Amino acid sequence: MVLSPHQAPVWRNWQVVFAVLPALRLSLTACPGRAILRGMKVTRNTPNQLIIADVPWLIGAMLIAFILIFVGAGFAMLADGEWWGILFGLFGGGMGAIAFVLFVRRVQIIFDRANDSIVVRRRSVFGYSQAKLKLSDLDRAILEHSTNSDGDHVERPTLVFGGGPKAGHFPIVDAYTNTGGPKRLVNAVNDWLDA
Repeated sequence: MVLSPHQAPVWRNWQVVFAVLPALRLSLTACPGRAILRGMKVTRNTPNQLIIADVPWLIGAMLIAFILIFVGAGFAMLADGEWWGILFGLFGGGMGAIAFVLFVRRVQIIFDRANDSIVVRRRSVFGYSQAKLKLSDLDRAILEHSTNSDGDHVERPTLVFGGGPKAGHFPIVDAYTNTGGPKRLVNAVNDWLDA
């Protein structure tokens, strides 16, 4: 196929977009729970306080790059006289924005012996939420197991409360994953409780 001089710049824009997409697609199709659990780490571990936190810088930066690539390519197509560049930029940028809103959230869990409290803080584009629980009601942390649609064994870290008004299971994260992140978090919480 031979491209006219008017079409050649548009084709080069498409080449740039499709050269970058496989790397972005690989990162975006990963389970959001994986991103959360890989980034979630113990930020403070003292006898009186354990803080587990996740600030998803990597997935946030990748989604912003995804949005900018599509919007930039759309503007470049529009500058080349292709009206559908608007649709390309809006659709691609919109999909990236939706993924950003859904997957990028900061989570912090503070276990505090001095105040007999567990504070779970979540911040996202939609706002801020905080849940307070009593540390003395916490029995232990466990792994909840499930099976995903591919038949793979997946798990998530969960706090088990034996008494009080919040008796039952309180998942640390909503998503299940097959990485080693949940086990590390459960071990960190249980070791701190036993100390």
